[in-house]
Amino acid sequence: MNKISLLVLSCFVATLSLAQTKKIKLEDGVLQQNRTFRADKLLGFQWIPNTNQYIYFGDSGRKLMTASTANAMASELMSLADLNQALGTDLKSFFGIEFKNANTMIISSGSKQYEFNTTSKTGKSIVEFSESAENQTFDPNHENVAFTEKNNLYYLDKNRKKIAITNETNEAIVSGQFFARNEFGIEKGIFWSPKAANIAFYQKDQTEVADYPLLDINETPGKLENIKYPMIGQKSEKPRVGIYNLASGKTVFIKPRGNADDYLTNLSWTPDEKFVLIAELNRGQNDMSLNVYDAQTGVYVRTITNEKNARWVEPEHAPFFPSAKSNNFVWFSEKDGFQNLYYYSIDGKLIKQLTANKFPAREILAANPAGTEIYFTATGENPTNMLAYKVDLKGKQTLITKDSGTHTVAVSTDGNWIFDEFSNHTTPSKSLMYDKNGKATTLLVSKNKYEGYEMGTAEIKTIKSADGTTDLWTRLIKPSNFDPTKKYPVMVYVYGGPHAQMITNSYLDGANLWMYWMAEQGYLVFTLDNRGSDNRGFAFESVIHGQLGVNEIADQMKGVDYLKSLPYVDGNRLAIHGWSYGGFMTTSIMLRQPDAFKVGVAGGPVTDWKYYEVMYGERYMDTPAENQKGFDQASTLNYVKDLKGKLLLIHGTSDDVVVMQHNFMLIKKFIEAGKQVDFFPYPMHKHNVMGKDRVHLMKKVLDYIIDNNK
Repeated sequence: MNKISLLVLSCFVATLSLAQTKKIKLEDGVLQQNRTFRADKLLGFQWIPNTNQYIYFGDSGRKLMTASTANAMASELMSLADLNQALGTDLKSFFGIEFKNANTMIISSGSKQYEFNTTSKTGKSIVEFSESAENQTFDPNHENVAFTEKNNLYYLDKNRKKIAITNETNEAIVSGQFFARNEFGIEKGIFWSPKAANIAFYQKDQTEVADYPLLDINETPGKLENIKYPMIGQKSEKPRVGIYNLASGKTVFIKPRGNADDYLTNLSWTPDEKFVLIAELNRGQNDMSLNVYDAQTGVYVRTITNEKNARWVEPEHAPFFPSAKSNNFVWFSEKDGFQNLYYYSIDGKLIKQLTANKFPAREILAANPAGTEIYFTATGENPTNMLAYKVDLKGKQTLITKDSGTHTVAVSTDGNWIFDEFSNHTTPSKSLMYDKNGKATTLLVSKNKYEGYEMGTAEIKTIKSADGTTDLWTRLIKPSNFDPTKKYPVMVYVYGGPHAQMITNSYLDGANLWMYWMAEQGYLVFTLDNRGSDNRGFAFESVIHGQLGVNEIADQMKGVDYLKSLPYVDGNRLAIHGWSYGGFMTTSIMLRQPDAFKVGVAGGPVTDWKYYEVMYGERYMDTPAENQKGFDQASTLNYVKDLKGKLLLIHGTSDDVVVMQHNFMLIKKFIEAGKQVDFFPYPMHKHNVMGKDRVHLMKKVLDYIIDNNK
């Protein structure tokens, strides 16, 4: 071979080598996981109502594609440019559209909403809201629309006449918005009846709830803005449910059968509009009654079921009615230790316990038109999965999704077709279509968007918890050039609290891409889902009751023991980082296990639970009057003298979830104890630092660990 050929070959090999060793930048690790590196999917998948056709977005949301179960070959239904020209809009993507019927789309653009006919390619504006309008909620026919302005509730009728439903002059009485700080599955405050004859709505009286000041530094001088923040053991909201009749213009109110500050949750209409069902939960959150009320009078009718538990009862799902022709419904309950499905009559008879799984059901997806089969998601026996099942009214359960992993499923209107999109440890994304016999057709398999990049690997294992018997899932990310003969420092990423699961059977195993970046800096990145975390049943989660931090820390220390048992771990160079509950865990471990970690970074941490809000806090800790020992034990303020390692505390100055008083009180205690710590605020950011500033945040966190964990 001549010199020129050798030179060309060398250049080719060098170029190929470079192409195969691209590095992920930290900015990419923070911002691009769901952008540049997003797996190929049928983005925005929707069934077109009452058809076997579906749509999804092409060209990054600039094209609307359509296909069917009979022909999966997609065609362009329309372009964004064509839609904008027809409506006179300036939409940037199709994201947010929904189908009203087989031929009509609903599009939102700023304060306006439009109807667009996909057959005639014509459209019109159907409503324009004022700038102060919020919580816009259309009726099932998409004709009338209810909304809030400030603290009151209104609706626009078919002729777009504005009608006031409430007229409260006391701004602390708020109608039509969520209450209980989004706990108990509460995501909205407006509930149209199925035939649009009535509107049920939440109303909360916050008059006695303390004001909490947040500083707006964008004003000159700075301006205090007060929010209503009910702290544990203090005055809370007083909720009511109103029912407004459109024909009469009258409102009747349902009042709690217990105390005024008990919770009214999981509101649902019966299909015939005669009744409203409400789960009424005492403030102590250990006694729940699912009650039926007359929709015309607001009068209590009966209790369907009552649940009590010394630790807590937490209803999170409204009753689900499989058939529009029946008031029989499906109810979620954890009373047998796992969240299962129960079929009740409106008269209060338990017709059938539909599932009796030793794993939790998570969400009901749909029912077939006859109302005889219910589709739902559940973990299955492996808690890192999220699978799809169906169950009939006799309790026959069938697994729909055949692959392990994390599945997102959409059921066609006729119940005969199921779209399934999933990922797992080895699969970036795969899209399937199941027919009524369970036969799957593959629609799309994603490329690995990380191919050609220096990417480490995640090792998924289980270890025993501090109780010696319970399996805990772990994830250990190693660098791409991992050498088992070397000693590596470790960063432990922790959350550890309820309603969260860090390790899932999905691509990247539930990890953030920046964790893989950190691994490429010569680190091992470790996470453990301790007892108290999600998807393992009531006993697993509720061991934290009244003693937050005790069992969680004990389990995390088992994780530390495991790490130190590995020959390639430098046990003297361990760092820990977490946010929110993870911030509580980080500060707690740094102070209560001071020899375990050399460095800690705690973001938005709860430092003393008496400063946290009522709904979440009292579920897990009760009140200081009831559990002073537990509050004292959990408070990080009581352990400041024991700090040994380097600690960075971070907080958004406008945090309305974990208010900054938490960090300020902790820092005050450190000063009193003569202990040096570091503190970094993010001005005007709320609980999570989002947007472009998140890059700054993660650089601050990771640089601090790298610089101080040597």
